[in-house]
Amino acid sequence: MQSLSNQKKGSLLAFIGVLFITPDSLLIRLSNIETWGLLFYRGFIPFIVVLFGLILFYKTNFFKALINIGYTGIFYAISFSVCNVTFIISIQNTSVANTLIMVAMAPMLSAFLGAFFLKETPNKETWFAIIITFLSVTFIFYDSVKLGNIVGDIFGFITALGLAINANLARFAKDRDLVPAAVIGKLGTAVFAFVFVKSFNLINTDIIIVPLMCILCVAIPFVLVTIAPRYITAAEVNLFFLLEVIIGPIWVWMVINERPSLETIIGGIIIIITIAIHSFLAIKKT
Repeated sequence: MQSLSNQKKGSLLAFIGVLFITPDSLLIRLSNIETWGLLFYRGFIPFIVVLFGLILFYKTNFFKALINIGYTGIFYAISFSVCNVTFIISIQNTSVANTLIMVAMAPMLSAFLGAFFLKETPNKETWFAIIITFLSVTFIFYDSVKLGNIVGDIFGFITALGLAINANLARFAKDRDLVPAAVIGKLGTAVFAFVFVKSFNLINTDIIIVPLMCILCVAIPFVLVTIAPRYITAAEVNLFFLLEVIIGPIWVWMVINERPSLETIIGGIIIIITIAIHSFLAIKKT
């Protein structure tokens, strides 16, 4: 890993992280637990798993690492918590494909925020990829309005905005470890959801699905995606989330036959081709 360039390190971390996320939407659909119960476990289980890992990694320096997150880390934790809530609400109020397409807005939002706050103006290839993505998302969003899925899509957009803010905060504090901040964010999600939970019972397949989802699709990816902006720009990190846009709905389509609309398929294909070309050109330069 040390012999790799920063571009390759960041791209690899983001790619692996997002790859782990792709079955997430399917597992959410397969779970039978009510919304707030699901949110509680998606906050609590990753909190315990990653906290344990951090304690093993930092040992006696753990509390120092926790304090070192600073105000940036506090804002990161808040935004991270909001993302967790809005993503689940979106998934349950529109199709999986549409939620993930809204998340595809994150690179464009990251680029604007990065250019404004961090003075990191994306190169022309990144801007081109962002514009193509935006046009594809607009095409799909128009289809959602016709189908009456606007509420779910709005929450999906809020999730994208949260991801963009998170990536820029992590980029801004690239010399600081914000994984402890993400852990606090997960705890915040669990505490918030706890207030509204009607039942904590995991019955039947949920005993396997929920813990698997929380570790495989939440705990592992959020560590990798939090570290990735140390090496590449926020906009580039969020471009990798577009992989979930196309792979996530395919999982759902294959397993539970929730078929995306023609507009979603066309937009998704354009997006995945765009990110593939952009990533290839970016790595080729290093």
